[in-house]
Amino acid sequence: MNLAHPHEPGRAHSLEGRVVDTHVHVWTSDVQRYPLAPRWTMRDMDPPSFTPEELLTQCRPAGVGRINLVQMSFYGDDHRYLLDAVARYPQVFAATGLLPDVVSEDARPLERIRELWASGIRAVRLVGGSLERRGKDWMAHPHYEALYRFGAEQRVILSFQVNPADLSEIDRLCRRFPDTPVLIDHVARIGLDDTDVDAAIRMLCDCARHRSIRVKLGAFYALSRTGPPYLDLLPLIERVVASFGPERCMWESDAPFQTQGPHDYNSSLSLIRDHAPFLSESDKEQILWRTAESLFFTGV
Repeated sequence: MNLAHPHEPGRAHSLEGRVVDTHVHVWTSDVQRYPLAPRWTMRDMDPPSFTPEELLTQCRPAGVGRINLVQMSFYGDDHRYLLDAVARYPQVFAATGLLPDVVSEDARPLERIRELWASGIRAVRLVGGSLERRGKDWMAHPHYEALYRFGAEQRVILSFQVNPADLSEIDRLCRRFPDTPVLIDHVARIGLDDTDVDAAIRMLCDCARHRSIRVKLGAFYALSRTGPPYLDLLPLIERVVASFGPERCMWESDAPFQTQGPHDYNSSLSLIRDHAPFLSESDKEQILWRTAESLFFTGV
């Protein structure tokens, strides 16, 4: 697949058509074929749909060649739409599943992660305790230990949607299970809650001691206080990349939310590609392509 646009200014030639977007949600308005999970309705779907085909019209002009699709919460534990999308475009999409229930009496997360892994899903998403009001010891339940152990054994990535307050628990489990691959989504959502930003950055950067942890740089539409081109986020990105190294950082758009006005898809990519003077060309190549390619598309 050639997605190159050689006459578009501001794009490193080495990245033409190779960029990997590591975090996109897709869904369809066809709720008869793909029903929503119980607590969701069509009113929650904004935009009403964001299908793989609609996604490709956004990412292809930007030079993005591959995408990691993340299970949308609308579907709960029903991964059919996600898996069908990957089946239609196996050279383009990888998949991150969702474990919406880890700690309830009926939860069987280890059984479920085995099923998702067997279906070809490379990672599973977990939600931090602060987002579910479960306190600072939110991974004390033995199910989390079982998930970490399985991740280490099978190289299944645990991908966390967390606030800075949740990072101490990730640190604790990573000390116990240093071989479990871990991803932090959305730069730990730094700036979205009441945590002091400088303190939050230090908490995230302290996690760099664990070589198994990688960080997604994205959701700029939500984290920036100034809007496109999101230059206010450059100090955050610089500190995170300095701590983790570009080989453990990867770009994400968080589309379709990044595509809704006044934001747009290309502005997110452009922040890393065109507006980060502290990144060398090889750093950009690593963050926009190589880190994610090796994690999600090895052997594809």
